[in-house]
Amino acid sequence: MRLRVASLIALALVALAGAAPPPAKSPPPVARLWVSKSKHELKTLAADGSTIDTYKVAIGPGGKGHKKQEGDLVTPVGRYHVVLHTMTRWHQFMLLDYPNAADRARFAELKKSGALPKDATIGGQIGIHGSPSQAERKPNHKAADWTLGCVALDDDEIAVLASKVKDGTPVDIED
Repeated sequence: MRLRVASLIALALVALAGAAPPPAKSPPPVARLWVSKSKHELKTLAADGSTIDTYKVAIGPGGKGHKKQEGDLVTPVGRYHVVLHTMTRWHQFMLLDYPNAADRARFAELKKSGALPKDATIGGQIGIHGSPSQAERKPNHKAADWTLGCVALDDDEIAVLASKVKDGTPVDIED
């Protein structure tokens, strides 16, 4: 009887040793994007706030604070949402809903106070994208800030990111 039990245990151990490992747990869905201008970082966040992925990014060279007008090269600060995925000369492009209501109110106040020229425009077409087309590409495009106010990643990174981010996803951009 003992031999029979020992044989069954040995057989079970051999069978388990050859069994495939359990499938890897897939990462949680992306619930929100967070961009730190000062850290040059974009994080994908799960619904519980935990970090899924972190990317180094380039932004506009216009400095800290809110975008004031078109052409100031500032990456805007605030809460935005991805509204469109498309292909452009910047590879994948995830368009944000800049300007939002707070941006429009700030812009109107700056114009009213005379802090901006009367012909100033607020701008738009701010998004998260890849690197410039091959002809315009620099060897390390994230070594310095160069965008017109967008957030830029490497092409392989934006391809992965765009596949995980749905239209409507919130994007929080902070100094």
